[in-house]
Amino acid sequence: MKLIFSGKTKDVYENENGNITRQLKDSATGRDGVFDPGENAVGLSIDGLGRESLKLSVYFFEMMNANKIPNHYVSSDIAKATMEVLPVIMFGKGVEFVCRRKADGSFLRRYGAYASFGDDLDFLVEVTLKDDERKDPPITKDSLVALGILSAEEYDVCAELTKKITKIISADLQKNGAVLYDIKFEFGKNGNDILLADEISAGSMRVYKDGKMVAPMDLSKLIYET
Repeated sequence: MKLIFSGKTKDVYENENGNITRQLKDSATGRDGVFDPGENAVGLSIDGLGRESLKLSVYFFEMMNANKIPNHYVSSDIAKATMEVLPVIMFGKGVEFVCRRKADGSFLRRYGAYASFGDDLDFLVEVTLKDDERKDPPITKDSLVALGILSAEEYDVCAELTKKITKIISADLQKNGAVLYDIKFEFGKNGNDILLADEISAGSMRVYKDGKMVAPMDLSKLIYET
């Protein structure tokens, strides 16, 4: 395999068959050793996190298949913490669609004058650019279109998929007594098809149970042991 990208939480390789292999790392985003999916830098390393994140991602991708959500997942090897996926062309240099059910994280840091922790947000969709230098700035639909990052039609498809996927995952977590506060997704194009890409892991969502945030390593335990 040919290494094509080394990131904060994964390495990405090109396979001989044209597909892509993602090698998940044991690192998580955060600050001062505290997990935060909204941060754009590695804040901590947790032994075994790569494998647990992959287990969770496979669980949710299989759920996406059952609900006929188009995605890039092909297969996985849990022991090696690798996932084979279809190749996709990402929008711009990377665009994240964030769906918020309740106010927390960067939303409160920006809009704390108008919102309090835990306020209902009714599946609000926000979009940010993946740009570490500029701290992943929020961007509007009109700006995305004006900059040629995606078309208005592509935005609408991604935003609608973001809400639909969030509702599916939220309902599943609720069965285990957990509340999804927010989650982020990436999408890409394979030919003319828009696919859910990247991972669906504990590192991309905030989940609370009994008033406390569920740590990344505990999220898969919550799902598999209840």
